[in-house]
Amino acid sequence: MRRVAASAALIILTLTAAPTPAAAHPGPAGGAETLSPLARHLGRQALPANDGWAAAGPGTTGGSAATADQVHVVDSRQDLVAALGGDNATNATNATSKIIYIKGEIDGFEDADGRLLGCTDLADPGYSLEAYLAAYDPAVWGRVAPSGPVEEARVRSVTNQTRQTQINVGSNTTIVGLRGARLTGLTLMIDRATNVIVRNITFDDARDCFPAWSPTDGETGNWNSQYDLVSVRRSENVWIDHNTFTDGDNPDSGQPIHFGRPYQVHDGALDITHTASLVTASWNRFTGRDKLMLIGSSNTVGPDVGRLNVTLHHNLFDKGFQRLPRVRFGQVDLYNNQYRLAGDGFEYAIGVGVQSAVYAENNHFTLGAGITAADLLYDWSGTAITTRGNWVKAAGALPRPVDLVAAYNAAHDPDLSPDAGWTPTLRHGPVLPAPLVPLVVGPLAGADRLPL
Repeated sequence: MRRVAASAALIILTLTAAPTPAAAHPGPAGGAETLSPLARHLGRQALPANDGWAAAGPGTTGGSAATADQVHVVDSRQDLVAALGGDNATNATNATSKIIYIKGEIDGFEDADGRLLGCTDLADPGYSLEAYLAAYDPAVWGRVAPSGPVEEARVRSVTNQTRQTQINVGSNTTIVGLRGARLTGLTLMIDRATNVIVRNITFDDARDCFPAWSPTDGETGNWNSQYDLVSVRRSENVWIDHNTFTDGDNPDSGQPIHFGRPYQVHDGALDITHTASLVTASWNRFTGRDKLMLIGSSNTVGPDVGRLNVTLHHNLFDKGFQRLPRVRFGQVDLYNNQYRLAGDGFEYAIGVGVQSAVYAENNHFTLGAGITAADLLYDWSGTAITTRGNWVKAAGALPRPVDLVAAYNAAHDPDLSPDAGWTPTLRHGPVLPAPLVPLVVGPLAGADRLPL
């Protein structure tokens, strides 16, 4: 017990220790005067040295160099857009150093007057779900992609929603949640940006009002949506830390069935795609979702080669069904994460995709009834994964060390190689033995665990 307590204390000290800010500045102004010293300190905090792939190159300092007039406290969608640069259409190119504190709940469906919009407000006049279901019923339309006026109206409706609920983030930005901060009904889009930090926020229900029917997706077709809670695309040096990702009171399990398939209104929780790289996701809590994390969005060999390098450490994956994560191409370091897996919908934990190189070390898996160690990996046209020091607690059994590749290979063909071809070097602080992971990650991962 002494060793456990010492390890937990060391982790807490690591979380609260302050890297030296890039520059010293006077206290915040313009509505931020009431911030506590701890909140101001957290806003200036940079990613620690060697803390995963986001520490590579110039490292990740976010908005730590922001001048006093670029420190903001916001509590509405309109104020968030203003703090990010003023115009959501161009904010992605705003590279001014800035620190933004989220206060309370901000809803992506909130208009400029503070009124909450509904899906019908964003729908094109030519679209309704009833008309869509009538037009593209496979029994009538067949198994070909939807086309024609109703599909075109759906696409225009998606454009309307994207303009409203996708919030664009530029380079050199830190976004920190104050106690109880929540971003709901929106996608935080980090696209073509560098040096971004997002911490201590609950992301809730980035629902798609206008999902698309894809009749050739799978054996019987599937509904697909396009909005993630956080999306990192074509970006570098991004740190996502101590956030909670959830569908809240609108879970996937509560959606209706259309065309014999679940009507899917959620996409990923945190997706890292389109040549993004040098990302560290640490101490986050992912709860009760279907699709969690996609690293790499296409099997096409091209620009993604040599990119998509991501570190995932001390995250809690709680009752997710798939993509924990699913990886293509990247060198992904997956260590000291806690998995609590349950539910009839579980498919797999770690997806081994095209040219992926996952290094999974000292993770802890607790399995619900019907899930075995052989189910934890899935071959998405990959060839290799390194797994070391992982422990599995099967339902009704004691936890024990398990060779995940050997367990997978014993039940599946073709075999996966146990050597992904690289060894991680960018790690900050101790790598815990897997049995200690639930004792530390469970209490400390997620929003509202940092001192503010």
